[in-house]
Parts: sequence; C-alpha cells; structure tokens
Amino acid sequence: MADFAAVQEKYAAEAQKRARPEGIAQFQILAQSSSERLRHLVDDIWADHAALDAQTPPINNGDSHKFLIVGAGICGLLGAVRLIEQGFTADQIRFVETAGGIGGTWYWNRYPGLHCDVESYIYIPLLEELGFMPSHKYAPGIEIRNHLNAVAKKYDLTDKILFRTQVEKLEWDDASRAWKTDMVTKRGPKGQDASRLEIKAEFVYLTAGLMNTPHVPKLGGVGLEGFEGDIFHTSLWNYDVTGGSSEEVFSDMSKLADKRVGIIGTGATAIQAVPCLAEYAKELYVFQRTPSAVYPRGQKVTTPEDWAQIASHPGWQLERMHNFAGKITKYLPPETPDLVNDAWSNSPAYCALLGDPSTEVVRPESVPDVMAHYLALDAPSSAALRARVADIVQDPDTAAKLTPWYPVWCKRPTFSDAYLQAFNRSNVRLVDTNGAGVSSVTKTGLALADGTEYPLDVLVLATGYRSPAAFTIDPATRAGVRVLGRGGRSLSEKVAAEGMTTLHGNASHGFPNLFWPGPGGSGTSANHQQVLDLHSRLVAYMVGAAHDRVGGDKARSRRARGVVLEVAQQAEDAWTMRVLAGAARFAVLRVCTPSYITGETYGAMKLGEQGSSEAMMRLAKAASYGGGIMKFTEVVDQWREEGKLAGIEVSLP
Repeated sequence: MADFAAVQEKYAAEAQKRARPEGIAQFQILAQSSSERLRHLVDDIWADHAALDAQTPPINNGDSHKFLIVGAGICGLLGAVRLIEQGFTADQIRFVETAGGIGGTWYWNRYPGLHCDVESYIYIPLLEELGFMPSHKYAPGIEIRNHLNAVAKKYDLTDKILFRTQVEKLEWDDASRAWKTDMVTKRGPKGQDASRLEIKAEFVYLTAGLMNTPHVPKLGGVGLEGFEGDIFHTSLWNYDVTGGSSEEVFSDMSKLADKRVGIIGTGATAIQAVPCLAEYAKELYVFQRTPSAVYPRGQKVTTPEDWAQIASHPGWQLERMHNFAGKITKYLPPETPDLVNDAWSNSPAYCALLGDPSTEVVRPESVPDVMAHYLALDAPSSAALRARVADIVQDPDTAAKLTPWYPVWCKRPTFSDAYLQAFNRSNVRLVDTNGAGVSSVTKTGLALADGTEYPLDVLVLATGYRSPAAFTIDPATRAGVRVLGRGGRSLSEKVAAEGMTTLHGNASHGFPNLFWPGPGGSGTSANHQQVLDLHSRLVAYMVGAAHDRVGGDKARSRRARGVVLEVAQQAEDAWTMRVLAGAARFAVLRVCTPSYITGETYGAMKLGEQGSSEAMMRLAKAASYGGGIMKFTEVVDQWREEGKLAGIEVSLP
C-alpha cells in the first residue's frame, strides 16, 4: 500500500509541474497563424493540382443532390458504402473534401515509419468486401491510403468527390425540405483562386475527424516563424528537406546526413518518426515535455496461413472488431479467447476512459471507489511498463526521463519496438524539459528556460492537433461549418447553451436530415474505425427505414424526394440522461497529466470544479456513453431490431 500511495504522489507531482492555466491557448492553429510562413506549412503538397484543375467538377452551382457527405476519409467512405447497401445509388451521393485526394488523416499524414497503431485486420475498413489482405498486422500508412482509394473505385465514388473545397454554411430550408449549402472551392497549390458554390442537399453527413487541425506551441524569442532553418509539421512531412518519398514506408532520408535535426513532441507520431530520423540524421535532438507510455508493438508479416485462419468465414471482421472492443471494455467474460491479443487488448485499465458495463451508471458518491478501482487495476501494468524503459534504455538518467508517470488512460498509449532503443544511439539526444516545454526559438535553434540553446538545421514539429475539448465535441465547429437548423438556430449555439445533446450520438433535435459520428453521446473504442462503421450503419438504416415508409418497391422508395427525419425532443432528453448517468467516471482524469485528452489542463481545471454547475452539466453531456462501446452497440442493435425508428419523427412529402 505504501508503494501504491507513493506512485499516486508521483503522478500528482508530475502532472502539476506540467499544468498551465492557459490550457489550449498555449497553442496556435497553423491554418490561422498570423505568420504567412506557418500558415503555408499546411498547404496541400500532395495534390496534383493541375490534374484537379482539369477535371469536370462533380458538383456545380445550383445543383440539388440527395446526399452530401462532408469529408472523404474513412468515415465519409463508410457512410456512402452503407447507404449503397441500403439500396441508394452512388449517383445520389456527392462528397466535398478539403484535401486534394481521398483518405482523410491517411491522405495528409505521410511521415516516415507511419503505421496504424491498431491491428489492421480490424482497423482497415471493408477488408471482407474487397477481399484485401493487409501486408502486416499493423499496416503502413501508404497501404491504408491505397486501400481507401480502392474502396472509392469499387463503389463508383471516385468521380463523386469535389476536392479542395470547404463547406462554410449549411442552412435548413423548410420549403425545399433540404439543406442550402454554401461552399468555397480553391484552385492552385496555394489555393490562390477561389469560387463560391451554392447547392441543396436533402441529407448531410458531417465526417470531420478528431485530428484535422494541426497546431504548434506559441514560443518566445523569434517564434517558430523566425527560425531560419528548414521547418515543417509532421502532418505534412517535407521530403524535399529530408530526402525520401511519401510513397515509401521507410524512406532513404540521406539529405539529413550532415544535419542537426530537432523534433518537438514525443506523442504517437514522434514514436514512429524518431527511429527513422535517428537512422539518417547526423545529430537528432528529441525535445520532450511529457514522456509517452511506450508498449511493445509485436509487428509481424501477414502470411497466407495467418490470413486463412483470420478470414475464415463471412462476418469475420465485424466479429473480430467486437472481440477486440469486448476484451478492452470488460464486456466479454475473461475466458473468451482474445483474437487480437496485443498490447491494446491486454491493457486492463484503459476502459477507465472508454467505459465498461460497470460504469454505465456512476453515482457521485461512488467516484472515489471508481478511481481507486481503476488505479489498482492499472498498477501492475504501469509498473511493468516503467521497468521496460529501464531494461531497454542503457543510460539510467535518460531512462528515468523517458519513464511515464500517469495511468494508461491519460494519454493514448503508443507502441514501438524501436523508439526507446533509438536513445541508445550516439547521435540521438533526449532534451527533457522537466515538464516546461521548449521556452523560445532563436534564428538558429531552440532554447530552454535556463538559457541552454540547441543549434539546429532542421526543425520537425510533431506537436499534434487541437484537442476536441477545445470545442466541446461540437461537430459543426470541428468541421469548420456554420450550421443553422430550424428557425435559424445555430448548432454551435445549441451546444454552447445546452451541451452536446443527441439521440445515440449522431443527430440532434432541430437539425433534420443532419448526421455526424463522434464520441459525445456514443460508445467509443481504441479502434475508432469501429465507431465510424457503427454510426455509418445506423445512419444508413435510419434513412433507409424512413424511405421504406414511402411505399412501393425499394428502388422507387429510394428515389423519393423530400423525406425528412428529425430526432424528437423527448427522445433526445431521455438519451442525454443515459449519457449523464455514467459521466461521473471521467473523474479518473483528475490524476492525469495535461494532454490532448484533457484539453491540455490538469485536475480541477479540466473537470470544471471551479466553474458553475451549469457549465459542469454541459461538459458532462459531451461524455461518451458510460457502458462502453459494446454495451452501446447492444442498445442501438436492439433499437434497430424493433424497427419502429423510436424517437425519430419522419415526415413524408
């Protein structure tokens, strides 16, 4: 017990030294930076702009379409595929995508060493439908990107996407029973030519992900924009600087052979990029504010024998996804075989963040017991993780600085069999800032608060993305769209006033025919693809079932115009109460170091304990469903099987 108490004291001390009252305000969004140099770090360098400029656009001013999907990443593609499976056609679907190609985060991110951190057999969508065998248990980014393009081709969606376009406004029009949509299309490598389009869409699906807004810290001195060496963000890796290619998993970055390279950040991206940089840079400086929890990866090639066993029967992928989520969230009995069997599925306490059947309802008076339960559950695993660092890193001082002191649920775990080992190389140096972060930038390098300067030739910003806590899981703000529902009410204003109130986490009263996936009011998983597919199936079912009420054969009903679905206020209120029933479990974040998950704040600041009870209630409504992803799946499956569209008001033309 004494050791357990000492660990908790260490957690608190390490978290407190990283606390900053400004929270997410310590960062600036690159696309909104006042510095032209920083703004251009997010220009789309991957697009073939000449080819896109020459294409016949799939959306023209004044068009009217049945479905508009905002985003052509995994969620957007899944949304379209599930609609097609419901009997709608590809010709009824249009996409708007800000990038110059398909893939979402897998389009933008192409840094060296990039792999999915979840098993590819459960993460890559539609493997069974396409008959595709991933090359490895954890697939490289280029393989995922190519597969998503193959999905679009198979379902005849490739020419239905308007690229380099931002939807700016959606406004519900009762007269036309559709959404009036304003968007801006840009041309050229820097978006220098723009044109506006106005169309109508009966149904809109917002699919913006949680990692779509790259940001960087606000630093003193000359600022990042004043650094005279090469600089780029990992969300758009600059291979012109490093050498290599975005089409390779492990590039030959020989241009770094005589370079002093610095990388800020030690999260999931850096865990994969650092070993690659270490192979080629003359000197590599890794600037760390908070060490990551680095679990073993256990990468392996997918053999034909493995695949025959994995993909042995129809429905295997969904079954495997459910097994993975069921093991993590304690939904399945302990004796159930673990099909994935990796560091994720063997993490005993990550369900503190995701929820499990025991936290479907958490009363305020039971919060101390809930916290004690999860801390005790996590203790052996975290102790083994800390011992792993000491076993791998040869220098004891470096090992101590690389050792994480927080429970597993506080930051997304990372997985690597090469990151910790990189610090045994003579050309790699850890610059630990003891929680303070880098203090300032000079023209030639970075400086710490004590005045120590590190001269650099190349600066890599592995500083991640704006936390979803910055907009309280508001899907409109996340997508960068102003959404005006019935009576001209803004979705963002509704969320600000009432909290994130929905039915099943994907639709809200007052905003008919508008859907989105997201963690608020929904089950969540370490495998986000499972969440996206669950919502894509659910939305497609709702739209299809509503059209069935038109009558006639399926093909005729699917062509009907003017069908309107809207969440009933009573159903929304009832579901929100179910979400609130388990929201108190997020008290486990009190022990966490500031991070992306906590909105870059610590303890009471994050949980709103110094704010009003109304503010705390709004925050709680943005929680994920307390029973966990598999219990949530059970709930919505039962709702769907009843076949009544309970809580959905359907209006026919």
